[in-house]
Amino acid sequence: METFLPFAQIAVSVLLVTVILLQKGGTAMGSAFGQGEGFHTEKRGAEKTLFSSTIALGVVFIGLALINLFL
Repeated sequence: METFLPFAQIAVSVLLVTVILLQKGGTAMGSAFGQGEGFHTEKRGAEKTLFSSTIALGVVFIGLALINLFL
């Protein structure tokens, strides 16, 4: 079990980075200088799936890290 946890954590971290990079950048450079976007859009379809999977993979990654810490 102890040898499985680091490999599982590496696999989850690679998936997490991949899902984060696949997400569309919702903000433009103008928002860095105080210009906000004029409208709010709702996540739908693949964007919502990527967002949900990012949260789920983040929770799994933190869980694996805590388990690895206490074992």
